[in-house]
Amino acid sequence: MSTTGPLACEMTIGESYDPAMKITDRAEASAYFERLVERHMRCFGKSREEAERIERTNLGYYAGYGSHETRERVEDLFDCQHPVFGSAANGPPTVDEAVAAGRQMAED
Repeated sequence: MSTTGPLACEMTIGESYDPAMKITDRAEASAYFERLVERHMRCFGKSREEAERIERTNLGYYAGYGSHETRERVEDLFDCQHPVFGSAANGPPTVDEAVAAGRQMAED
């Protein structure tokens, strides 16, 4: 994948968010976030505000599949948090919290 220019409209979730999980530099994070937002506006017809909200939600969610350290770094660099468990600053969710959240989502 190119590290510059517009992102393709057809990308898997991994292709979209794996690069963000590896970023450690704030300027690089800002540039990649801008590419994600631009893609969302161009490919899905969303406003900038909506694209930013969706991308922050997606980044926070995806970071939840990584280590707690990765989640903390991604949340800091991209100003996001996990949409179900909140900020990584609260610590990783317990197994019971994760199961309860899954049950609640299934009921909703």
